[in-house]
Amino acid sequence: MTDLAITASGLRKAYQDKTVLDGVDLEVEAGTIFSLLGPNGAGKTTAVNVLTTLTKADGGTVRVAGHDVATEAKAVRAAIGVTGQFAAVDELLTGQENLQLMVDLNRRGGGKKTVAELLERFDLTEAARKPASTYSGGMRRKLDLAMTLVGRPRIIFLDEPTTGLDPRSRRTMWAIIRDLVADGVTVFLTTQYLEEADQLADRIAVLDQGRLVAQGTADELKRRIPGTHVRLRFTTAGELDAAARILTDASRDDEAMALRVPGDGGTKSLRSLLDRLDEYALSAEELSVHTPDLDDVFLALTGHATEVPAK
Repeated sequence: MTDLAITASGLRKAYQDKTVLDGVDLEVEAGTIFSLLGPNGAGKTTAVNVLTTLTKADGGTVRVAGHDVATEAKAVRAAIGVTGQFAAVDELLTGQENLQLMVDLNRRGGGKKTVAELLERFDLTEAARKPASTYSGGMRRKLDLAMTLVGRPRIIFLDEPTTGLDPRSRRTMWAIIRDLVADGVTVFLTTQYLEEADQLADRIAVLDQGRLVAQGTADELKRRIPGTHVRLRFTTAGELDAAARILTDASRDDEAMALRVPGDGGTKSLRSLLDRLDEYALSAEELSVHTPDLDDVFLALTGHATEVPAK
């Protein structure tokens, strides 16, 4: 039997006359990365707030780490860690002092050893005695996550953890997240960066207007969306016209001197396409194969693109 870290059934939440979560069902396997995608206002943060006991649901049942969030909130909080969109560090304290404060609040023994280990793990040892106010955005986010780990949570909720970070800092955070999962931690990740979900998540759910519109692996979601095609670019209008007459299922882009031919991306169909061109002594100046990515999935499922660039 699969070990589930998080389960939600019929999860509902409304604020006055606005329904934010409308019957959400979720299952997150232990030791995996689960990513919840959705545009602004889709209900992602509300879902995290309910799962982490910060907000009470209006309906449905939720179990986190085997505990009911409504009746066993204290046990849930003992098993989880939460890192929000903005690093919750005390800027007046040093990195070391921030971590020591968390150790004291968690009443953990071996405090200095824990602090030293976390500073080293997150590559913050050199900056340990500097005020957090002097840290870059990436360093603050790492310190925030390090502080979350003081309590040794089995499940970590990361609510858009790399928003505003430069590409290098984002990739550093990705590596840290992968290491956490390798150690057996379950990560529940919300993000608007589709590349991030594609790179990290074992499973993805797409939330739109309070409803889950799709769930699966990144590859499973991509396969649901038609759009794999071969793009052929020609050098003359005559070649473009001739190819368009032969390839009747293709759509054309006169400005780019290109045809878009539907296909499955496989070598057999590609070879057949090239043979048809050869038959009429035609050749393309440029050929490329395009498959749907998570941007296409997101657009097809929600009707609009992400507000944050995917790259």
